[in-house]
Amino acid sequence: MQNPHRLQMLEAVIASGSVHAAARNLNYSPATVSQHLKQLARETGLELFTREGRGIVPTEAARELVAHASGALTELRRLDRTIADLRESPAEHLAVACFSSAAQVWLPGVIEAVRAHHPQVTVEVSLNEPYGGHGRRHADLDIRNEPLDDPPEPDAPRLEGYERHPLAVDAFFVVLPPGHRLADRDVIPLQELQDEPWIDHDIYDSPTGRIISTACRAAGFAPGYVARLDDHHAALALVEAGIGLTVLPRLALTGVEERLPVRGLTAPEVRRRIVVHVRRAPQPRPVVQRALQTLMQMSARG
Repeated sequence: MQNPHRLQMLEAVIASGSVHAAARNLNYSPATVSQHLKQLARETGLELFTREGRGIVPTEAARELVAHASGALTELRRLDRTIADLRESPAEHLAVACFSSAAQVWLPGVIEAVRAHHPQVTVEVSLNEPYGGHGRRHADLDIRNEPLDDPPEPDAPRLEGYERHPLAVDAFFVVLPPGHRLADRDVIPLQELQDEPWIDHDIYDSPTGRIISTACRAAGFAPGYVARLDDHHAALALVEAGIGLTVLPRLALTGVEERLPVRGLTAPEVRRRIVVHVRRAPQPRPVVQRALQTLMQMSARG
C-alpha cells in the first residue's frame, strides 16, 4: 500500500508547479518534499518528474497516479476532518447532501424540527449539484433529482449503502425577462423558445441540466445560450436584466413570480422526480429518522 502522505506531496507539487511552492503551501522544507518524492518514485518504480530548464515537469505517469489517487486522498481528508470534529465537538452530527433549491426551501424546516428534539446536533449541508456533495462526512441523507423517464420502482437507481425514498414530482417553468413578448401566455410550448437567448444555470451537466437538455431535444432544438453559470440565483439576475430567459423547477422559484413572469411549459412538459437516499446503519439513528420524517412531510405539501 502506498504512503498517502507522499501521494499528497506529489499532488501538491503538480498543483503548485514546483517543489519550493509545494513546500511553502505544506509548511515543509523543499528538501523534505524532495526526499518524499524520491522515496515514492523508488516504491512505485515510476519516473515522476523530468528536468526542464531549471525546473521539473511531471510525467504522464505522475499525473495518472495522482488522478487515480485523488478519490482515496479525498476520503482520507474527510476522515481527518471527522476525527477533528469528534475530538473538538463530540456532539451528534447529521450530514445532508442536496441541491441548492432543496437546501433553501426544505432544510430550514428540517433543521428546526431536528434541533427541537436533538438540541446538541450539528447539521452539515453540502451541495451535490454541481459539486458532488463532498462534505466533511458521508451524507446521512442525500437528496437528488431524477428524470421521470428513469426506471420506476422497483428498478430505480440506488446509491450503494442507502435506502431510496421518493419525495415529490416537480415541474419546470420558464422565467421570462420583464416585458417579454410571451408573457401574456399561461403555458408556452417549449419549441417556441428555440430562437430565444437562453441563460444556463447548470454548466456542470448535473441531473437538472440534463433534464432540461433532454426536453429541448425532444422539442427539436438545442438552446442558444448567451450566458452559462453554476448558480440559479445569478441566472435569475441576468433574466431580470433582460439578457435572456431561463428554465427552472418550481422548487427554485420561491419569490421569483413577484419580480418576473413565470410561465408553464408544454410539448413536452418538463418534470423531475425528487428522491432522498438514507444511509443504512446497524441501528436506526433517531436524528436521521426525525429528519427523514420532516423532509417527507414538507415535500408532500408541495
